[in-house]
Amino acid sequence: MSATGTPSPFRRRGFILAAAVVAVIILAAIVVAVTSLSRGSTNPTTAPTTPAPSASPSGDAGDESVCGLPGFETENTLTSAPETDWELVGTVAAPTDPTESGPGVVDDGGFRSCYAHTAEGALYAAANFAAMGSDATFSSRLVELVAPGPGRDRLASATTTSSSPTRAQIAGYSIGAYSSGAVTIDLVLNYADGRLVSIPLKLVWAEGDWKILLTDTGEFPLAPAEIENLGGYTPWAGA
Repeated sequence: MSATGTPSPFRRRGFILAAAVVAVIILAAIVVAVTSLSRGSTNPTTAPTTPAPSASPSGDAGDESVCGLPGFETENTLTSAPETDWELVGTVAAPTDPTESGPGVVDDGGFRSCYAHTAEGALYAAANFAAMGSDATFSSRLVELVAPGPGRDRLASATTTSSSPTRAQIAGYSIGAYSSGAVTIDLVLNYADGRLVSIPLKLVWAEGDWKILLTDTGEFPLAPAEIENLGGYTPWAGA
């Protein structure tokens, strides 16, 4: 809950997308430009579920990573925060594990994609999506990380405006119900003023990669929420 006299991050003006597309392109917009989604929502999301053992890796060609990363999970086996290297992407430290979880592809412009077909791969995909949202040079390409469908089409036809980004870093996460086809990754962002905000992102496996799911109107399905602490989340942050 916001301190008295301090404006909520959900009511600040920041990056604004076209009217039909809310909070997708820039990290600041993930928190700032989602008033229609977040108004009145101040409760933390639920704690992560206890993971069960995964089935033996298997699957058909549609389950394979587009860049050949190993791994295939039908259930979440991630029981603790992954040990990883972190790289600054825009203004945000992003996890990187190019031979296991991803991103398996980083092009000459620094655009990051391709993640393992595992819960950990989905976590890396969500974290890198948020980080790339802090760099306006990626704004025209983030649509490539969105699942095919009306939401992606709506986003592709939108225009954006920009301003100075809101400074935040990844502080933790929780993983909701996981299957090989879909998962919810709830990232916690730690803002420069000390606020913690949960950003729940739905991802689906499509086109050989984890993709961000949007509604048909180009919005995130789940609203962000300011939280008091990391209770119920796994702490995870770059050095």
